[in-house]
Amino acid sequence: VAGSVYMLTGAGGNIGVSVGDDGIVVIDDQFAPLAPKIKAALAAITDEPLRFVINTHFHGDHTGGNEAFGRDATIVAHENVRKRLATGNRPAPDGALPILTFNHSATIHLNGEDIRAVHFPKGHTDGDSIIWFTRSGVVHMGDHFFHDSFPFVDTNSGGTVDGYIRNVDMVLSTLPDGVKIIPGHGPLSDKEGLRRFLEMLNETRTVVAGAIRAGKTREQMKSENILGKWEKYGSGFINTERWLEKLDAELRK
Repeated sequence: VAGSVYMLTGAGGNIGVSVGDDGIVVIDDQFAPLAPKIKAALAAITDEPLRFVINTHFHGDHTGGNEAFGRDATIVAHENVRKRLATGNRPAPDGALPILTFNHSATIHLNGEDIRAVHFPKGHTDGDSIIWFTRSGVVHMGDHFFHDSFPFVDTNSGGTVDGYIRNVDMVLSTLPDGVKIIPGHGPLSDKEGLRRFLEMLNETRTVVAGAIRAGKTREQMKSENILGKWEKYGSGFINTERWLEKLDAELRK
């Protein structure tokens, strides 16, 4: 990607990797069955040991490899990630739980890099962190960025649409030109890609809010295809209908 940072793609969320003489720091680790492939990919980059894993949030496509990697590395995450992994419908084994948790932020000083994890509340979930590789000029957004797709906002796990939009706006306002952005899902992006994503979020929210004020039902909105302008964003995990439903449900609260 840039500097000492790599990006690995696979069946789960995108993986960020910092490499150097001090070892490896991995951001997220996809699904458990992919751990051998991830280890092979890391070995192709460097023969230095894995030191830390940072989870951007608790969903299984970002934490599934925790147990495999936790045998060799320290797992770091916001405290709500540990709570949700430990108490979910299918609690994770102890070896998959973060053993170092933080409330607001944490920084790992490794490979000449300040790798900074900052909690952004009430966004995708209640435990999301966004990761800055400060020297390399790279940001890993976790699932606060679905490149050219509608996002999944997990309202059952403390996420909110308004918080999600607020968090993305806050991050974008801090980013320098030339920054490389690793999304939670989708290809590598940049500041302009994140700006387009934020514009889509704001515009679709505004359109649905206007329809609600006009007294339209959800079914009327669907039949009128009020989000048709943004249809291209509906080819991912969340289609246009599901995004409309999410916006409508939260705005009516």
